Amino acid sequence: MNDVPEVLFVCIHNAGRSQMAAALLDHHAQGRVRVRSGGSAPGDSINPAVAAAMAEIGLDLSKEFPKPVTDEAVRAADVVVTMGCGDVCPIYPGKRYEDWELNDPKGKSVEQVRPIRDEIDQRVQALLVELTASAN
Repeated sequence: MNDVPEVLFVCIHNAGRSQMAAALLDHHAQGRVRVRSGGSAPGDSINPAVAAAMAEIGLDLSKEFPKPVTDEAVRAADVVVTMGCGDVCPIYPGKRYEDWELNDPKGKSVEQVRPIRDEIDQRVQALLVELTASAN
């Protein structure tokens, strides 16, 4: 592992789940973990309901945009967390992968996105505890 562990969150469009996970981990980690996100088929913009649900908890996604998963990002990551991208997610031998089964926020209202956000937050915090405990 690097001095600072690196986590890559991947979903299909990088417009919802992976953006929420990246913002939440970055917020909670406060520099103790490097965070990236990407999509196997990036969308055009962040899901507005996702941005609104994150704004409710003080996290601004207005400057974020969907990005493709790059070979470099996967190679740099200590942990790759996939979210609903199935067989299209990049798999590299020797990398640690976690697949988080989460509802897709696409087409959902802010009210429907909140429980997805909260579940991602719980998982992110558990991952952070694990990563920072092994870094000590």
